[in-house]
Amino acid sequence: MKNENEKRLILNMVHHNPGEAPYESIYNDPEFLKRRGYNGEVFFLFESPLLAISWETVDPNFFPTGSAEKKWMDAKRAAILKKHDACRRAGIDVYAQGDLVLLPTKLIEREQIRDVFGDPRHPRVQELLKIQIAETFDQFPALDGLVVRIGETYLHDAPFHSGAIHDKWSAAETIIPLAQLLREEVCARRNKKLIFRTWLSFDRNLETYLNISAAVEPHPDFIFAVKHCENDFHRATAFSEIIGKGRHPQLIEVQCAREYEGKGAYPNYVMNGVIEGFEEHVKTAPENFNSLREFAGETPEMFAGIWTWCRGGGWDGPYISNELWTDLNAYVVSQWGQNPAQSEAEIFNRYAAGELKLNATDIQKFRRLCLLSAAAVVRGRNSTFGDMEVWWTRDQGIAWPGVEMWAEANKSPEAIRRNLKQKDESVEIWKEIVALAEEIQWADAATKEFAIASSLYGLHLYEIYRALIYMADASTRGDANDIRRRICAYDDAWAAYQKLPETYPSCATLYTKEYDCHIFNDNNADKKVEQLRMRYTP
Repeated sequence: MKNENEKRLILNMVHHNPGEAPYESIYNDPEFLKRRGYNGEVFFLFESPLLAISWETVDPNFFPTGSAEKKWMDAKRAAILKKHDACRRAGIDVYAQGDLVLLPTKLIEREQIRDVFGDPRHPRVQELLKIQIAETFDQFPALDGLVVRIGETYLHDAPFHSGAIHDKWSAAETIIPLAQLLREEVCARRNKKLIFRTWLSFDRNLETYLNISAAVEPHPDFIFAVKHCENDFHRATAFSEIIGKGRHPQLIEVQCAREYEGKGAYPNYVMNGVIEGFEEHVKTAPENFNSLREFAGETPEMFAGIWTWCRGGGWDGPYISNELWTDLNAYVVSQWGQNPAQSEAEIFNRYAAGELKLNATDIQKFRRLCLLSAAAVVRGRNSTFGDMEVWWTRDQGIAWPGVEMWAEANKSPEAIRRNLKQKDESVEIWKEIVALAEEIQWADAATKEFAIASSLYGLHLYEIYRALIYMADASTRGDANDIRRRICAYDDAWAAYQKLPETYPSCATLYTKEYDCHIFNDNNADKKVEQLRMRYTP
């Protein structure tokens, strides 16, 4: 197992919010990553060399001196090279994530390929992709590999580029030809690593994944990146059925500041579940895994390593000033990835003793607090039976959790009762979490304040969730008295929640009643509450 451990990738990425100022994080420091045992950093989409190459192979003066494009790209190149140099000095490898297909708008117009540049089978597009890869490695010599994703294209910080991908779900039309080209140009020709992300393209259908795996010849440097769960980083979803399948090594993506679950604003320890299996996981087939321990133990040759997103994912807030909860998650899973023979509990205890300086008694309390947080989150936001649509709350906003947001298969009276019961259980668990945070003898005042503040944050937020979900049920039943009661509970929970920053300055930014985004559309929770208030209260 020693040799397996030595070659395993332990990577981290700070996923900055598109279009916003970058996160301030200790995880931006390569020296810190090295001390924690990481052997590589993945730079986010807008720190990708794909944005900053000169395209001199096409035309030595493609971006004329003095042009806006030239100034922007020179500044971008200098900033990227500085980050790469810092990684080299720290002794960790350099990886860059980029969207494909992403090309300068000027190049697309010059080549007259506006309608086809997202097609990786098109001959001229293939030529341009080869040029892009060659210039990327030539002009950024510290780069050890590329991480590519298809399925989405972010252009928030790419003013001179355009992106597209045709038929992103088609194995034959898009994924296989693109994977084959990347394998040849990056791995076979240059001995660099290519990490091909499966998310939102071929990660939710085992047959499709196996067809792609069969069509792309294995190479030691060609790796698929897979999120540990189906769909996205939600609870109450299945462990990914493609993990451990096919004939290519797999790098497991793990989010540490969960974008749908507070982003580190409240206790949310998920690594016991990621490593050992979540309580809500049910085997879909005997040959499928339910945890990373099963995957690494039964198919170690396929376990390429761990890729933590220590911060970020999604959009907007909440925003944290203390990284306690995300740091705990990142520490445990990255340390475990370096040596999967370790138990999750022993790594957790090592963090509690070494990083938090807790004594033996308080380590036990801290352990209970963290395990309870996982139970509280899945019950309060969804249920252990997956009774609710996972998208009803995200980032810093809450949508109306009406019956249209409850899983279609779980609308029976029995399912509704168990769903509501788990909302009560969640709030009671949060109360115990707060009590534990107050009991623990923290090593310093700042950690103590944030631990208590963030636990209260979770309690009051999940009281809001409970009030809304009960209110939605009462509205469906037309129970006016219950609706009024739940509106009062909703108001009380919001009042307590909004007072937190007054007492606890370290508290994360709050969820907002006004939040609207493309997921919520006209389904803002508070707007629905106000409609019910006008109808049912004097």
